[in-house]
Amino acid sequence: MLKERTLTITPDALDSMITDYHWMVNAIKEMRSEMVIGAKTAQYGIEATLPKAAGSVGDPIMQEAIRRSRNIKRVTEYEQKLLEVQNLIERVAGDREVQVLNWMLDGKSQRWIAKVMGLSHTHIQNIKDSIVKQMVN
Repeated sequence: MLKERTLTITPDALDSMITDYHWMVNAIKEMRSEMVIGAKTAQYGIEATLPKAAGSVGDPIMQEAIRRSRNIKRVTEYEQKLLEVQNLIERVAGDREVQVLNWMLDGKSQRWIAKVMGLSHTHIQNIKDSIVKQMVN
């Protein structure tokens, strides 16, 4: 399926991957559902009798194929980022850090996490920094 990469990840890049994790999962799901190929040709009425596109770059079908191929590349990039985060999750120690990380990966905001845990937003930011340090080292 996906190959594991052993690249060194910067703390800022990892922080960004953790923050974007939830929307990347949703984007992958949505883009995969759009990748279902189906013919969208009119079968009835006046549209069925009109001439079909020739296949040049101005052809809407060709443009759609190009757009989908770019989406496939984007899905692959997102999957690699998600896999990198998933491989580093095991490095996180501490119940508090694990819980904060899980909520962040679920898409919860730091303010929401702070409210639920009864901590300050700044404290959650410090826990997130600690998580990133643990995952990078």
